[in-house]
Amino acid sequence: MSLNHSPETQTKLIARVPTITGRELPEWFQAIDNGPSFSRCDERANWLADEHGLTHGYAAAIVLEHERRRRGHLF
Repeated sequence: MSLNHSPETQTKLIARVPTITGRELPEWFQAIDNGPSFSRCDERANWLADEHGLTHGYAAAIVLEHERRRRGHLF
């Protein structure tokens, strides 16, 4: 699974997260922070998808957004 969505796809996925999942991004970020310590983003995305029943596309978008914000890259 790739975590490299186009910027347009990433923006669209992130905008739909609350509607599709019923949870806001800060809730997902907290779930990631409180979840298992994986060193790789794809491992976090797989865990998020499996643990919370998300599609891998949404899980990857959430993990990527979490990483960007954690690192201070607000694109």
